[in-house]
Parts: sequence; structure tokens; C-alpha cells
Amino acid sequence: MVLLPNPAASAIMADPLVHPGDKMTAQPIAPTAPALDDTPPAAWLKVALAPWRRLMTLGGALVIADTVPAIGFAAGLALAVGALPQGIERALPGLALAAVSLLARGVLSHTAVKVNTRAARAAKNGIRRSILTEALSGRLSDAAAMTAVVEGVEALDGHVARFSPARTAAAASPLILIAVTAVVSPFTAGILIFTLLPFVIGMALTGMAAGAESRRQFQALERLSGLFLDRVRALPAILAFQAEDQQARVIARASDDLARRTGKVLKVAFVSSAVLEFFSALAVALVAVYCGFNLLKLLPFPAPEQLSLTRAFFVLALAPEVYQPMRRLAAAYHDRQAAESAVPSLRRLSVEMKSRQRPARPDQAPAIAFQDVAIAYDGAAVVEHFNLDVAPGSIVALTGLSGSGKSSLLHLFMGLSPLSAGEVMVGEARLSQAAELTDWIAWAGQAPVVIRGTLAENIALAHRSATPEAVEKAARKAGLNGALDRLIDERGGGLSGGERRRLGLARAFLKPAPLLLLDEPTANLDAEAEAALLPVIREAARGRTVLIATHSDAVAALADKVVRL
Repeated sequence: MVLLPNPAASAIMADPLVHPGDKMTAQPIAPTAPALDDTPPAAWLKVALAPWRRLMTLGGALVIADTVPAIGFAAGLALAVGALPQGIERALPGLALAAVSLLARGVLSHTAVKVNTRAARAAKNGIRRSILTEALSGRLSDAAAMTAVVEGVEALDGHVARFSPARTAAAASPLILIAVTAVVSPFTAGILIFTLLPFVIGMALTGMAAGAESRRQFQALERLSGLFLDRVRALPAILAFQAEDQQARVIARASDDLARRTGKVLKVAFVSSAVLEFFSALAVALVAVYCGFNLLKLLPFPAPEQLSLTRAFFVLALAPEVYQPMRRLAAAYHDRQAAESAVPSLRRLSVEMKSRQRPARPDQAPAIAFQDVAIAYDGAAVVEHFNLDVAPGSIVALTGLSGSGKSSLLHLFMGLSPLSAGEVMVGEARLSQAAELTDWIAWAGQAPVVIRGTLAENIALAHRSATPEAVEKAARKAGLNGALDRLIDERGGGLSGGERRRLGLARAFLKPAPLLLLDEPTANLDAEAEAALLPVIREAARGRTVLIATHSDAVAALADKVVRL
């Protein structure tokens, strides 16, 4: 084994709160990934949202049903206006119809919003749950993956709640309204059909422009999220090298880029809304001019029909409703573009998760083989050409100077160190191809994580389904004497250094895992406390394959094999 000097890596490794694998640019080398699914975004969304298709269809049907009270409202107003010359009492039935239709329309709209919101919430929860579970367990929890899970899935909200029902209504509602208009005034129906053409063309052109800008904006958001996450992870190193100002400028540039791209998306949205409003206003104006000139008999061409005041008012009141579904669709079109912009990231997660196979946990302690393993950060090797065979059920101690790569070798099994070259075989599983091995591993680190709660609750973090009896047994084996219901805070208040080490070992006892990893289990303990912990470590190692990173000769004496890095 060769140790190459790397001051930056050594500085980070010296800090027990920072893992070397968390450096801002270190990425584990994965096996060759399959080609990404080339399914079009719209088709991918259709498949992904299929489990909630029935609820989405119901929401769309409720939006289409809005045309019935719209027709009733226009008819009621037309009848009331037509009957006004004969007295107010003759207009009351029409006003009553308009009032009832208006109330029914409000109820329908409210119900449609509730159903579509429920469909969006169900779809987001289902997709996020499945992707997030696999992403975290499959070691895909990089910045891009987390951005896709949070922002990408959230982008589906508008697609399901607004765009999908608006698209359904835009395809059916105008035709229903034009058909009703044709019964009263065929010429007006022809005007409406003719003016729909530029409306649709305008929507298509602005939609394509909005789609391109939305994709760029989402990519900028992914870059900024990844950049920020990496800098937070590497904050101790940034502070150590006094690079705060330089990194602040990098993040500021990325933020400005995101702001510019977001502004472009908004600009396209505002321009498209203005264009569509212009065409809809123009269409309604054409209907109004025709109806007015028809009533006054001033048309410059032979009248194809003669309208009464009631019929003219009806088609004039109904004309804006023809374009209302299209305007709703235009307003929600950016929701579709936002969802489709997130599809490549969501699809990448799906493809990578499918490409990784999760091996079944072995019933017995596995053998481990390190084959020409190298670990490097920023191109500088910490470990290289490392070869080691570990027999099933044996104990191997890794010793060496600080920064020699002991902890990094243990972190390989949890995805916290980059496997830059070589392979690690754990039983029949290849570490580079396994989706995750956390079920295989019982881990006791230098500083076990402590949460606010009882000691029993802290031990049970290793195995959530463990019974209270099992927790108590694990605590007793680890030598944690005293009440398990005593409260401790998140800083470990109430625990001595030795008890904190024993807490990590109690978790190892509790978790039924065939592989035990111990990182400096007796560091910073005096000789007496260390001697008291040695039998506990030996007991925890029974029936498992064990790797121990240690500086202690007493701990190394427990091992069947000692490897010095």
C-alpha cells in the first residue's frame, strides 16, 4: 500500500465530522451506465401518472361539465334581456336560471379544484416515495438526485392539478359550446371556428419557446442545488483554506444565472398571455360586431340569418366561454413545460435504479476481497493498489498513520468514499454494482450519532423494528448499565466518552448484520476504559466478518490479521 501526501485530504480527514468522500468534487466511479431511456417526456409522464389516471379523468370531466352551467347562464341572461321590454316580471325566470347556473358553476369549479388537487397530491406523494426510497437506499443521493426528487416531483403538481384538466377541457369544451352556438346562429359558429385557428397556432409557438426556456431554467436550478450542497459539505475545508469569498462569488454567479433564466421563462409566459388575450378579444369583438350589425340590418353583405335580441345576446354571452378553456390551457401551459423539463432528471434516477441490483443479505458472515482498490479525491490518491482477502467470520485490523486511508476503506461500504479503481467483493456482490449494502452492515464509528431522547431510543436507531427486550439485551451486552429511559440531548449530554462508544457497540449488537465495521472504537479513551471495552468488541464480533480501523495495539491484538497502511 502506498500513501501519497495530500495536505487537503489530510486536513479534511483529521476532522471527525467531515468524511473525505464528502469533498465537493469527489464522486464514486460507477459501473458503465446503460443508455438513458429515450422515451419522450410526454409519454414518460403518461406512464408515470397512470396509477392516478382515473382520478385525473374525473377532474377533467368536472372541468368539461362546467360548460353546462355556462350555457345555462348565457341562456338565462339572454331570456331576461329579451323579456325586459315586456316587464320585469317576465324577465324573472331568465334571471332565476342565470342565478342557479352561476351557483352550480361555482360548486362545480370548487369540486373540480378539490379533485384535481387531490390527484396532484396523490401522484406527487406516490412518485416521490418510490423514487426517494430507491434513491437513498441505492446511493443515488447526490445533489442532482435530490433536486430531482424535491423540485422535479414538485413540478408535477401544476401538470396534474391544472394543465391536464385544462387540456381535456380545451379539447372538448369549445366544440360543445360552438355546437350549441350553431343551433342558434350557424354564422356565428363559423366565426368562432375560424378564429380558433390563430389561437391554436399562437399557443403552439409560445409553448415551444416556453418549453426551451423551462428546460434551461431547471438545469440551472440543478446546478445551483448541487453547487450549494457540495459547498456545505466541504465547509470545514473552505474555512481552513480561507476560500469563503471565492466560493461566495461562485455561488453568486450561479444564482444570477438562475435568476436570468427564470426571468426569461416569465417573459415568455407574459408575452404568450398577451398574444392569446389579443386573439380572444378580437374573436369576441368580431362576434359582437356581427350581432350588432345584424340587429341593425347594416351588414355590408346579404345577411345569412336574422337574429333576434335574445338570440344575439345568447351567442354574444357564449362567445367568451368558447375561448375560456383555451385561455386556461395557455395559463397552465408553463406547468406542462416545467414538468417535462424535470422528466430527464426523474428518468435518469429511474434508469440508474433499474440498472442496480439489490443483493439479498447473506445468512452467514461473508468473505471480503479488495482487488487493486484505489481511493482518490480530486485526482490525488489516498489509497492505491490495495489488495486484501478477508475470510468469512474473521477479524481484520487496519492500522497506520492518520490520513493513511483506514477510515476511507471502511467508508467504501457505505458509499462515503469514492471507489476510484479496482473492485471490492462482499460475498458474491460487487461493491461497485450493488445498489446498497446497508442491511449487511453494523457500524460503530468514532462519534456515534446521538438524538434527543431516551438511551433506549438512541440504541433502537440501528434496528427500528427491534423489541424493547432486544434493545435491553444489546445494551447489557455492550456494558451500558443503568436506566435505559434516561434522557440525553443531541450533544450526548449525560453520556461519558466510554458510554458513547458503548452506545455504538450496542447498536452493532442490536442490528442483525453479518458485517461489522468499527472505526477507532477506543480512540481518546484511557487504558482502563479501553481494557473494559475490549471484551465488548470481541463479543460484538462473534459470528461476523469484522474490519476495524484503529491506532490501538490492544484492539489490534483482537484481530486474526493486522494490515498496516
